[in-house]
Amino acid sequence: MVTTAPLTVIGSYISPYVRKVLAVLEYKGLPYAIDPIVPFFGDERFARLSPARRVPVLLDGELALADSTVICEYLQDKHPTPALWPDDTVARARARALEEYADSVLGEVFIWRYFNQLVINRFVWNQPVDEAVLAKARDVEIPAALDHLEALLPADGLLFGPLSLADIAVATFFRNLGFARYQLDATRWPRTAAFVARVLALPCFDTLARFEQICTRTPIAQQRAALIAAGAPVSAQTLGRADPVKGVLSK
Repeated sequence: MVTTAPLTVIGSYISPYVRKVLAVLEYKGLPYAIDPIVPFFGDERFARLSPARRVPVLLDGELALADSTVICEYLQDKHPTPALWPDDTVARARARALEEYADSVLGEVFIWRYFNQLVINRFVWNQPVDEAVLAKARDVEIPAALDHLEALLPADGLLFGPLSLADIAVATFFRNLGFARYQLDATRWPRTAAFVARVLALPCFDTLARFEQICTRTPIAQQRAALIAAGAPVSAQTLGRADPVKGVLSK
C-alpha cells in the first residue's frame, strides 16, 4: 500500500548516519519530517523500533526501518531516480564496498574512538575523556584511515561520476570530525581534503548545515524548540525522553 504521508526520520542532525539518510532524501527531493532526538534519548516506543537505541530510524506509513544502509537501499528501491549506485556491475560493487568501509571503519574510528570521547561522553554521559583512546585515534587510527582513502579518492569530481551513496557515506563522517575540531591536513591528504570539501558543498549536504550548527551550540533539552524556530521540518510528535539510556551496543 502506497502512503501519501511524509517520511519521518528519527535521529539528530549531528549523527553522521542520520545525515547520510537526510542527504539521500534531499538528493532525491523526497519530503520528510524529522524527530531530532539525540542518540540514546529515545523513549520505550523508540526502543521497540530500534532495540540498540541507535539512530536513524525511518518511518514510512506502518513500515519502520533501522540502520542507515538499509534505509538508503529502501529509498533507492522505492524511488530509483536519481540512482544511488553506478550502473556498471564492477563499479557498483566497489561503491558498495566503500560505503561499507565508511560505515564500519570510519564510523568506528572517527565517531566511537574520537568524536565519542570529545562530544558524546562529555555532553551525553558526563564522563571524562579517555586520553589513551583519544590519542590512539588521533595519532594512529585516523591517519591510517586517511591514508587508505587518499589512495582511493579521485583528484577531482566524484567517485563514480554522478553522486553515489559511497560519496555520501564517506563525506558524512568528516563533518563530525570538524565538530570535534579535528583539522584535516590538506598537505598530507590533499585528495581526501578536496573530495570531502566538494561533497559537503553539494546542495544535499549544504541544506542540512544550518540545522546542524544549531544543534552544536544548543543544549540537548532545547534543540527541538530551536530547530522548530529555525524552520527545520520537525515532526509533530517525538519519541524522545529527558534522560539518556544506553543501548546494548553502547561503547
